[in-house]
Amino acid sequence: MSASVRSMTGYGRGEHIAEERKFTVEMKSVNHRYNDMTIKLPRSLASLEDKIKKRIMRDVFRGKTDVYISFETFSAADVEVKLNETLAAAYIEKLNLLEEKFGLKDGSKLELAAKFPDIITVEKAQQEEAVIWEALAPALDEAVEKFVAMRTVEGENLKRDILLKGERIKTLVAEVKERSPLVVVEYQEKLNNRLKDLLGGVDVDPQRIATEVAVFADRGCVDEEVTRLESHLVQLKDILEGGGQVGRKLDFLIQEMNRESNTIASKANDIQIVKATIELKSEIEKIREQIQNLE
Repeated sequence: MSASVRSMTGYGRGEHIAEERKFTVEMKSVNHRYNDMTIKLPRSLASLEDKIKKRIMRDVFRGKTDVYISFETFSAADVEVKLNETLAAAYIEKLNLLEEKFGLKDGSKLELAAKFPDIITVEKAQQEEAVIWEALAPALDEAVEKFVAMRTVEGENLKRDILLKGERIKTLVAEVKERSPLVVVEYQEKLNNRLKDLLGGVDVDPQRIATEVAVFADRGCVDEEVTRLESHLVQLKDILEGGGQVGRKLDFLIQEMNRESNTIASKANDIQIVKATIELKSEIEKIREQIQNLE
């Protein structure tokens, strides 16, 4: 049984509630040449960013991945209310000056002072990193699992389609291989008949015809290109069925296949080979576009 391949696009979400805390992790990704990861999380969890990234990179090897982590608490112990006494004293001092200067006596300095920013602040209480990680990890694991599962499903769909295109390319290469020697035979017959017509039915020197045909055959010979394409098609199947991180390998392989098909096209001197080569190049291009989405 062949191993699976993965797409670089995917989405996963995980939640976990523990000790009156709820953690939510969302992940989404698109194509990227490398493994580019951005993690957005509350400031109170900033110390865990490197640990979170290492956990994700155990299962994600390529693509541009955005990770969003949110944290809700239902416990008063997780909230710390702070009073900036120095700032409050400064505000109250200025309020006293306003009372004296303008004769304001009916306002509550306490109520006014409480409305000024930064006097009373609410912050997340510092928690032990190990405790927070223990509550966050299950949500992160769930998100990664769903994320990888979606990328695997899409990757397997791409794999099947690429293999079908590979079979079509194999058929086209076989057509070129079968047609190529017939082109030389047909050229020899046409050349011989044309020279006879020009010379009024006089037999032509066989050696001259053989030399001309040999030059024609050498100029249009695509045996090496066909052999290499056949080998590349075997590699294409082996890489896909081997699974894992196949994107970069296939990208290089498709470049080689495209090079061979271009060479065949430049040597083609037969309408049937030209038609097969055009379709061949089209199928290779379709595969090239698809593998851009494989991890």
